[in-house]
Parts: sequence; structure tokens; C-alpha cells
Amino acid sequence: MLDREEEQRLARESGAGDTDAARRLVSSHLRFVIRIARHYRNSGLPMSDLVQEGTVGLIQAVRRFNPDRGVRLSTYAMWWIRAAIQDHVVRSWSIVRVGTTTTQKALVLRLRRMTAELVNGAEGLSDEIVARLAASFGTTASEVLALARRISGADESLDRPIADDDDGRVRPPLGECMASDTPTPEEALAEKGEWRLVRETIAKAFALLPPREQFIIRKRYFEDVRQTFDAIGVEIGLSKDRVRQLEAAALAKLREVLSPALAGRNP
Repeated sequence: MLDREEEQRLARESGAGDTDAARRLVSSHLRFVIRIARHYRNSGLPMSDLVQEGTVGLIQAVRRFNPDRGVRLSTYAMWWIRAAIQDHVVRSWSIVRVGTTTTQKALVLRLRRMTAELVNGAEGLSDEIVARLAASFGTTASEVLALARRISGADESLDRPIADDDDGRVRPPLGECMASDTPTPEEALAEKGEWRLVRETIAKAFALLPPREQFIIRKRYFEDVRQTFDAIGVEIGLSKDRVRQLEAAALAKLREVLSPALAGRNP
């Protein structure tokens, strides 16, 4: 461990950008990290992980430490080390965030230790204990109970088969039951881009037709009510047989232009 004068000197050099001084401060306080990490050995996490997370907190403390305030680095870093370890323990326990503030995380850790020692878990907490915890952490008794019940059970995997209690059959995993036929955002975006390309290709091919054939195709396929050959012939002064011939010719031209461009697609 460093004496006060050397610690202050290294802290000033570290604040000026000297990485060697910062490394010296961190390495000289690793035993302090280990001592704090030992208080969380019952969290179910490897000691090496706890020490690693505590070291991350120590590094943050070294970066923010001001030696001119007259406080030793160990005193200042204690809060950073403890907060880093607590955050890691809470995050590692469940993929669902059960605490966001420092107070909530401390309550989670307290409840985990208490419910682990009780036979009935969260249900074994007496009203007196719940009320005392609520007062200590500035929350309500109902919130303490809800959080205790939440952390008394572990996460369930969506890949775990579900047993049917009625007939003993095993149903598919919950993850498969929740599967949706709705396209994923990536598939929807790709499909949208595909249809945009199809529309642009059809518009370019349509523009190659003579005006009279464009008029016939538009009346026959692009309007809500499909016009008959007779009605179209009256509008443009042609017989219905001639209109039918022009439609067939226009469709052949479109098919010739669009077939190579739309090969392999199903518009």
C-alpha cells in the first residue's frame, strides 16, 4: 500500500495523463478490491468475476479521484468498487432488470440473502421484516413483497419443454409456442424493397408502349372497375376485336420486357 504523500503524487500524475501512475494506483489497491468482493461470495458468482468487476469500479475511481480533497483513495474508491460489484451481481442474476438505482440494487441483494435463508423463500418474510425493509430503503411494503417474490425464482428458459399436467404429454417449448408468422423487420424491409423494384420495372416497361396501348392496359388492369372491350372501343373509336388485339400485343411486349427483369421473383 502507498503512503499518503506518494498516493497524492501518483494521483496528480494520473490526472495529468500518466498511465503508469494510474496503473500503480490500481495495482496497489487490488487487495482492497478482493476484501470487498469477499462480502459477495454467496451471490453464486465466481470470485474472479467479482474481483474483475470490482477492479473496473476501482479504475473509475482512480480516474475521478481528486487528491486535493484530503481523502484517501481507498475511502473514495470503496463506493465505486461496491457499486460495480453490486451492479454485476444484480445483472447476472436475471436477464430482466429488477433494480435500476443504487438503493434498489442494495434492496435486491438484501432480499436475496434473506430469502435464501428462509424455507418458504419470499413467503417466509414476516410483516415486521417487510415493514422495516420498506422504511430502510424508502419504499412501500407491497413493493418489497413484490420484489421478494420476483427474485425468489430463477429465470425460465424458453427452450424448456412444457409438461401438460392433464394428460402427461409434453408440449413444445414456450419459445416455439410464441413464434409468430409475422415477417421480421428485416424480412418486411426486404419485401418492401422487392416490391419497389417490381413497381419501378413495370412503370419503365409500361412507358415503352404506344399511347393507345397504354390507355387500353390502364382501363383493363389499373382501374377499380375493369372496362370491357366494347366500352374501350367506344372511347377511342375502335372495334372491340381491334381493342382485344391491341391488348394482346401490349401484354406480349410487357412480358418480353419484364420476364428477364423479374426472373426468379413472384410479384
